[in-house]
Parts: sequence; C-alpha cells; structure tokens
Amino acid sequence: MRKSTTSTSRIKNKYKAEREAFAASLFGGLKRRGFAMEKKLRNIYKCFPGGKHKALTMSYDDGLMEDARLISIFNEYGIKGTFHLNSGLHENRFPLDEIAEIYAGHEVACHTLTHPTIERCPIEQVAKQILLDRENLEKAVGYPVRGLSYPNGSYSQQIKALLPLLGIRYSRVVGSSENFSLPKDPYEWKATCHHGHRLIELGEQFCGLYKRQYLYLMYVWGHSYEFSRDNSWGLIEDFCKLAGKKEDTWYATNIEIMDYLDACDALHYSADGTFVFNPSFRSVWLEVDGKIIEAKGGEKTEL
Repeated sequence: MRKSTTSTSRIKNKYKAEREAFAASLFGGLKRRGFAMEKKLRNIYKCFPGGKHKALTMSYDDGLMEDARLISIFNEYGIKGTFHLNSGLHENRFPLDEIAEIYAGHEVACHTLTHPTIERCPIEQVAKQILLDRENLEKAVGYPVRGLSYPNGSYSQQIKALLPLLGIRYSRVVGSSENFSLPKDPYEWKATCHHGHRLIELGEQFCGLYKRQYLYLMYVWGHSYEFSRDNSWGLIEDFCKLAGKKEDTWYATNIEIMDYLDACDALHYSADGTFVFNPSFRSVWLEVDGKIIEAKGGEKTEL
C-alpha cells in the first residue's frame, strides 16, 4: 500500500528541517571558533615604491665622455639612468678609476668588453666578453654588475640562456615598443623608445597617465654622443623638464626596477588575503582595497 502524497511530503520536510538545523549548528560552531565561512575577495595590487603607479628609467650605451653631461641633466631633474660600458675600449672614455665618481647615483652595467656582434661569436668568447667586462667594472664601482645591453643589438636564444649563468639579471635589446608595459622577458627588455623616436610625444602621454589599476613604465635608451652629433641636447633637457620631479613617478635604474619586481613576486600571501610575509630585505608596497600598505622586508604584514 503506497504512502499518501501528504505523508511523503511531511517526511521530506522533516528531513529538510533536520539538515538545515545541523548545518546551522555546524557553521555557527565554526564561526565561533574563528573560521570565516564567507569573505569578500580583496583587491591586492603591487605598486612601485611609495605606492606609486608609474616609473621612469633611462639607459645609455658605450660609456663615452658625453655621459658626464647627460648625467648632470639627469641629476638636475631627479632622473636615474643605467649606463652600459665597454671596459676594454678606451678612446673618448673615462679611465676605470674615475667611473665610480662619474656614474655615482646611477647604475653601471655591461656592454661586453670590446663591443663585438656577439651572435656571430663562439659562445665561449661571448662568456669571456661578458665576464671580463663584469670583473673590470666591478673593480671600478665596488658592487655586483648584473645588467647588460646587447652590443649592436646582437643576441640569440643560446646567449639569452647563458646570461643567468654569468650573473646577468636582464639585458636590453634595441628598438622601441612605444608602450609603457613592464618587461615580459627580462632578457629581451625592449625600451619604450629611443630618445630620437617620438620622445616628447610619448613623454606627454606618460605624464598624463592616471589610472591607478595599472603599473606604467617609461624606458628611454640611446647613446649620449648622439646629442652632440645631432645637436640635440635641448631635446633631452626638454624631456627631463617634462618628466622629472613628478610626485606620482618612481625614478629608478634598470636593476632597481628588476630587483623590485623580483621582490614583489617573492611575497608569500595568506590564502584569505589578510596578511603577507616578505622574505626579501627590501620593502614592497601594495594597494589593498584602495589603501597603500608597506610590506617591510623580513616581516609579516597585516593587510
């Protein structure tokens, strides 16, 4: 004899009420013991130092004596640059024992010992070109030299794979990306522009960027002797006047940017986004639900 529809419905309702009561009891107990059963997902963004969302860096090759004039312009407007030097070449270049003073406050980086077109060279010679350049420059400046720009823009996948083994953290290629993005491949780091290519136009675009949900990087490259050759010292000074001393911009060398991005990627976040541990020695800045927070090196920081 089949149960009536009314009886079956009563049984289902009874079991449903019992399940709901059990769930309420279980979740209530978990909440009382500090377990958050429902939490808003947080917006956590990495920032540049100080909570800034824009950065500017400059990169100049060959180490000719015109670098001194360029550095004086950078210093006047609070701009920092990286200078890639060939320590085995000496004509129209500073003696190695003067490099530390000339380039103080900026980064000295490799450009190989004698500036060959390295894609055509045996890989053993490429390694020597870079390591000997590093050794000479490190003796001159007193810190590890970890950046490179490819001489004549020449490189290969084999050379790229070699660089980390030689202590090189990044290398710049030639050409202009015409954008303000962060490097996707630090061993094929393409600048925003050469200083002779739309410099003021792109500088004005960069200065006008305001959306804080993005990180923007303007990267300018060239050779300082080109300003004398082209009678264009006014161009770089106009750019520095335009882009320098901005409150929303971090002025950094190439290696400072790379080291900072590495520190950002090394952060250890809790699963619920309420705290972070910074294993590096340098501070990293985050924007958490619109609030700027400094995550100090070697510390746990509540978010």
